Amino acid sequence: MSVADSIADYFSQRFGFKKAKTDLRTEVVAGITTFLTMSYIVILNPAILGAAIQIDGYSSAQITQMLAIVTLLSAAVASLVMAFHANRPFGLAPGLGLNAFFAFTVVIGMGIAWEVALAAVVVEGIIFIIITKAGWRDAIISAIPKPVKFSVGAGIGLFLAIIGLQAMNVVVDSPATLLQLNPSLAADAIALLSLVGLLITFVLYARGVKGSIVIGILVTTVLAYALNAIGMTGLNIPEIAPTSYNIAPLFGAFVGGLGPAFSSTSAAFGFALIVFTFFFVDFFDTAGTLIGTSQLAGFLDKDGNLPDIEKPLMADAIGTTIGGILGTSTVTTYIESATGIEEGGRTGMVAFVVGVLFLASIVLVPLAAAVPLYASHVALVLVALIMLRGVTDIDWKDVTNSVPAGLTILVMPLTFSIAYGIAAGLISYPIVKAAKEGKGTDVSSYYNAATPAQWGLALAFVIYIYVMTGGVLG
Repeated sequence: MSVADSIADYFSQRFGFKKAKTDLRTEVVAGITTFLTMSYIVILNPAILGAAIQIDGYSSAQITQMLAIVTLLSAAVASLVMAFHANRPFGLAPGLGLNAFFAFTVVIGMGIAWEVALAAVVVEGIIFIIITKAGWRDAIISAIPKPVKFSVGAGIGLFLAIIGLQAMNVVVDSPATLLQLNPSLAADAIALLSLVGLLITFVLYARGVKGSIVIGILVTTVLAYALNAIGMTGLNIPEIAPTSYNIAPLFGAFVGGLGPAFSSTSAAFGFALIVFTFFFVDFFDTAGTLIGTSQLAGFLDKDGNLPDIEKPLMADAIGTTIGGILGTSTVTTYIESATGIEEGGRTGMVAFVVGVLFLASIVLVPLAAAVPLYASHVALVLVALIMLRGVTDIDWKDVTNSVPAGLTILVMPLTFSIAYGIAAGLISYPIVKAAKEGKGTDVSSYYNAATPAQWGLALAFVIYIYVMTGGVLG
């Protein structure tokens, strides 16, 4: 047996290719695809966190480089934990939305020191580990009603579509209608190139070409560089600067934030609210992502639950803790994992490839930085369309299904938040269920229409929305 055959056999045995009905080539292609569609975070995370983190003696460019390395390290470690502990095809990295909350709400808006914000991330991660080990996260997610579970995938699909089309300059902001078709579409180089890349990806996918998504990304990237070389402007080709590996000012900085976090009663209360917010958003973003992508992969059982969900949840919890220690905001499972799943990825080998590529991006020229944002997001639009098929699992004739499912799907993209979409579904489900199944003056019949856990989730999300929108955070 050759060395290559021995390696292939090891991976096959380690990740269970035969049981998952997959092979090494499929898993590697899926991993590359997921990595490429996640790669934008290596650019965006440093840009967002860099707006809030200032370190004496270091320039903004140096801080950005530190954050890029920390982003790559945390994504690599978390993805490798997902691979070997959970054996699931999910990539992890610092999450969008939570990094914006970290930078713009907590540090800049509330005037909290960035070290204190990192301490909140670490505390949140430790809480996640404890809750996951105790099985409570699994129990909470199991309490999510089936119509909400089955609608999460479609909601994420619409969410992805907006992200992708905006990155491609096909859809732009509008003060009148929120979103509109780019009025300069025919003259926008990025929009035109993105549409060409999208059409190529559609054709390859329709023809059943293996690796169609990653091919679409690479073709769009190559075309961007080629057109830029012959003089076309406006293509936003990334500039790859020399990389510095000094992350000492960020590594362990959370320790310096623990003292100020508990320096007074008001400080401790504010810190608790920050941890609370990180907890809720990360928890339900992760739950929604796992359920939505698992639905696409066929991992869910007949009740809409993901078997052994505590393992990917633990990978997420460990990733968050390590990310906070390294110096970045909350690490979470990525909805872009759906691109690799659509390519046929079914095991932890996908996450292994993602982790290795993030590590390779540190040692070599960062591959992520070389792919224009719009090129990687071509894949999101295709996956968005694919994920919409999850709506067929919902019983739309039953109002107790259609209302929470419909709200979950609509609110998610309209608020630009997976967590708010899930909140809408969870709050409405027991209310509609009670309205339909409650009987006359029998109060208990209204309460028993939904489980105590479902009423508890609804109440928890009402409190969460109040905290987020009621001015509690200042």
